[in-house]
Amino acid sequence: MLDEKILEVLKTNPDSYVSGEELCKQAGVSRAAIWKRIEKLREEGYEIEASPHVGYRLLRIPDTLIPGEVRWDLKAKTFGREVISYKKVDSTNDVAYGLAEKGVREGAVILAEEQSKGKGRHGRQWSSPSKGGVYMSCVLRPRMAPNEISKVTLLAAVAVASAIRRMSGLDVVIKWPNDIMSDGRKVCGILTEMKAEQDSVDFVIVGIGVNVNTPVSALPKGATSIIEELSRAGRAESHLSRVELVKNILEAFEKYYRILREEGFEPIVDAWKGLTAMLGSRIKVMLPGRTFEGQAHTVDPDGSLVVRLDSGVLEKVSSGDIVMVR
Repeated sequence: MLDEKILEVLKTNPDSYVSGEELCKQAGVSRAAIWKRIEKLREEGYEIEASPHVGYRLLRIPDTLIPGEVRWDLKAKTFGREVISYKKVDSTNDVAYGLAEKGVREGAVILAEEQSKGKGRHGRQWSSPSKGGVYMSCVLRPRMAPNEISKVTLLAAVAVASAIRRMSGLDVVIKWPNDIMSDGRKVCGILTEMKAEQDSVDFVIVGIGVNVNTPVSALPKGATSIIEELSRAGRAESHLSRVELVKNILEAFEKYYRILREEGFEPIVDAWKGLTAMLGSRIKVMLPGRTFEGQAHTVDPDGSLVVRLDSGVLEKVSSGDIVMVR
């Protein structure tokens, strides 16, 4: 795209002006076309300085989930090779599901600045205030049976928790199966949906919602944001780049997805265990029609949570809500 080519030239010359003639040469268009696209980029939030007889210089990049910004210097080769972004959608998972049914390639990413009907687990709604968080869905086409889909769920939790830790320095942890928590408060939720035949998966949609710069006043009870947790930790950050967080998530996702394909699920389980604080803790498990307490013992090779009941019996839990008791 012309806009991406112009930005590429400006980004590779961060400390100097690029003449209009050089931009025309690099982009293969007229000066009038360059000027028109520069104006359009300014409208999108890019701060571009123009100096007569000298050229153009990029001063500031907006923290907007623009496909070109996500792809810029992205190390992942599969996840993010196709990025589609929206200002507002009902649900990025619904958009991704529709595109997957039409044959979009594995690794396609759907982003939105806002969701009006963001989806959480068990039919709940995910609060998605405008421009405060990362709301994204990835399309996967794994070669696995439908009953193995929990492997993707745990993999996603590992990837997102690792990315948040790397990007922010916060010691976030995973609550089974895929909530990302900071000191007992929820920073991120992940929703995995799929279309499958009886013995094979057609595609999987992994929806990820991260509260990044959202004020706590705009979030439901029990939720928090990365920027709020940094403030609690005494780090007065005013803003965290959502674009860079998306890149970190996609790169981590690709890393662990490759491990799953090449080495199996065991390394993913080991990584998950290293990022959780719940194993060994007493928990309450809430299932349809049944609630019980026990100790979170381990994660089964199939991705289920193994709970040790007070009687000593081990029980596998493949779905349900978990509350930490102590």
